[in-house]
Amino acid sequence: MEARSVGAREADVAPAPDVMASAGWTPANPGPLGLFGFAATTFVLSMINANLVGPRSGAVVLPLAIAYGGLAQLLAGMWEFRTGNTFGAVAFTSYGAFWISVYVLLKLPALAVTHSGFSLYLYAWTIFTFLMLIATLRTNGALVAVFLVLAITFLLLAIGNANLVGLQATNGTIKIGGWLGILTAILAWYTGLAGLLSSTFGREVLPVFPLNR
Repeated sequence: MEARSVGAREADVAPAPDVMASAGWTPANPGPLGLFGFAATTFVLSMINANLVGPRSGAVVLPLAIAYGGLAQLLAGMWEFRTGNTFGAVAFTSYGAFWISVYVLLKLPALAVTHSGFSLYLYAWTIFTFLMLIATLRTNGALVAVFLVLAITFLLLAIGNANLVGLQATNGTIKIGGWLGILTAILAWYTGLAGLLSSTFGREVLPVFPLNR
């Protein structure tokens, strides 16, 4: 989702009007905001999936899902459109919408969404994430790691939810998905911090391992 450190923005998006440059205004990099919002929300939900905290703590996910993982990440996606970063725009906008939809699902009555239905929902996001993983192969190694682990996480959670019965809280597959979700959050935090430090220090501080284009 962070692409500034690996080269120019995509050529399929028109550059900002020259009047912006003549006014001395340079858009900030929205990538770290989107990555941090994604990482924090993923971390909290994954702690619950991994059974490291009780399921009753799940209510804390709701404000994160709607505000930080949802709205903040959605805004980061819109700003990425403005800077010409198609990959970042699609990724942040989509995962921002994902967390907003998770908020809606968690707010629904307990019997409104079946485990098999939620599994289907997660399979759709697994497919999308694998498609985004293909695009990361032209960015940097840090992003490849984020999307690879995230895709596996979605897949395990989809399988685990498909195998849930009744009101069973979790199973081994979901626990593994929770641990991988925590790893995904750590990788996203690292990638976001690399972009933030690059912007504030004016140079690369943390390596993101740019891939040959």
